[in-house]
Amino acid sequence: MKILAFDTCLDKTYVTLSEDSNIIKSETILSDGKNYHSAYLLSTIVRILKENNLTPQDIEMIATDIGPGSFTGIRACTTVARVLAQQLEAVKPEAGIKTAGVSSLEILSKILGGDNLVALDARKNKAYVYDGKILGAVELEEVDKMVKDRVLITDDSLLPRFSQYTDKAVSYQAGDYPLGEILAKLALNKTETDWRKLKPLYIQPPPVFGK
Repeated sequence: MKILAFDTCLDKTYVTLSEDSNIIKSETILSDGKNYHSAYLLSTIVRILKENNLTPQDIEMIATDIGPGSFTGIRACTTVARVLAQQLEAVKPEAGIKTAGVSSLEILSKILGGDNLVALDARKNKAYVYDGKILGAVELEEVDKMVKDRVLITDDSLLPRFSQYTDKAVSYQAGDYPLGEILAKLALNKTETDWRKLKPLYIQPPPVFGK
């Protein structure tokens, strides 16, 4: 199965092309300072497919990060995944195009090769927590108790706080981790594959501007 996986929820854009669990191409796109990194998602997808002599019609599954993360990034990648799947279904209804949504928390839990505790800054004195499953937005004082002496995946903003409780805290932003490849592999195990049910994961409601 040829899988196109992409992620614009976190601090970079990742696009990965794979066949089953074999990675064909994986690329990371940073912001150029003029545009948000998700602005390059579509052009990168087109280029990677072309470089590998493939067309969108060759793709059998689309996998995307559904959040939590940047609200703009979550909307960007889930919208692209849904629209692309809808168009491919219209062109090749017999192909049964599949989609898979994977949480950024689950993706990050795998970056060290295990299934580790994840706590990302959710602001308002909370963290988005994953511990084998998504626990939601948890008060930082409660997360402090969970972190003690454990391997922890976090971000740059919370790393100093949690480092006082464990010497095994790692910021995913400080390393070059294969997030796109992890996303593609996790997608293979997802059972919900109807693009109509692919939705952003907003653990907290999007901010209301102007208030």
